[in-house]
Amino acid sequence: MASPQFDGSPSSEPGSGALGATGAPSVLDLVRLNPDPVFPPGGQALYRQLALLTEIGAEHTVLEVACGRGLGTEFLAETTGAECYGLDPNPVLIQEAEQRIRASEHSDRVHFETGSLEDLPYRDEIFDVTIGGIGLAALADPGAAVRELARVTRPMGSVVLVQLIWTGNVDSARREELIAHLGARPLLLVEWKQLLRDVGVVELHVEDWSDYASPFRPSLPRPFRDISEILSLRQKAQILHRAFRRWGWRGVRGAVMREIEIHRLLTRERVLGLSLIRGTKWEPTEE
Repeated sequence: MASPQFDGSPSSEPGSGALGATGAPSVLDLVRLNPDPVFPPGGQALYRQLALLTEIGAEHTVLEVACGRGLGTEFLAETTGAECYGLDPNPVLIQEAEQRIRASEHSDRVHFETGSLEDLPYRDEIFDVTIGGIGLAALADPGAAVRELARVTRPMGSVVLVQLIWTGNVDSARREELIAHLGARPLLLVEWKQLLRDVGVVELHVEDWSDYASPFRPSLPRPFRDISEILSLRQKAQILHRAFRRWGWRGVRGAVMREIEIHRLLTRERVLGLSLIRGTKWEPTEE
């Protein structure tokens, strides 16, 4: 099977690292400061299910966009034998992924690139399975990223989204506050499904993974739980130290205070969920 070919040099879109209007880093900012990679929301169980649903095998090529540090990409290569590609706009995260994979036994089957999610540097219809991670929801136009996923997927191949969704009613002001806290903009499930249908992805299958605790979906009503409950004391200390160095005391204090304020929305009212959406890129018929 031929390897994907690049149309040109991928563009670089590093995360800004800038503070929002509230003067506090987002959950996504803080997770990225963790010196130890954290598996994407849903954990290994979700990636195993993803591989099962799409029937990934050693003969396939897989692309994960918004792959972060690439733990999910590497896991799929390790467990399925497929050739896996990971792309993220943040060059720091990709550099960490490359350094880690060079020391592993899967280095010949895992490839990482920095590039734009809205203009993927790959030829049309080259991947058997494409996966869009939570980083798609950080874009102003997630539809453009979904369109690119479909473009680089082979006819009758699988397009998968692992995305945050709104599951409860939130007024517009609180919704914007929650978006700033997360560092990503969730959509309604029907909106994600429509984005897929608009680019010819059909036979949609949806699974709810909302009960899997993650930095984006805490399960206990405790301030700063989404960081504190899944990380060790050493990791928390290093994250806060790095946050202080980058944003100062104002940023660290703002993160904690905002966490207390909006935590009710993430726990008691359960307004945020995590969904796995899998579809098939339809093969157009010749007229």
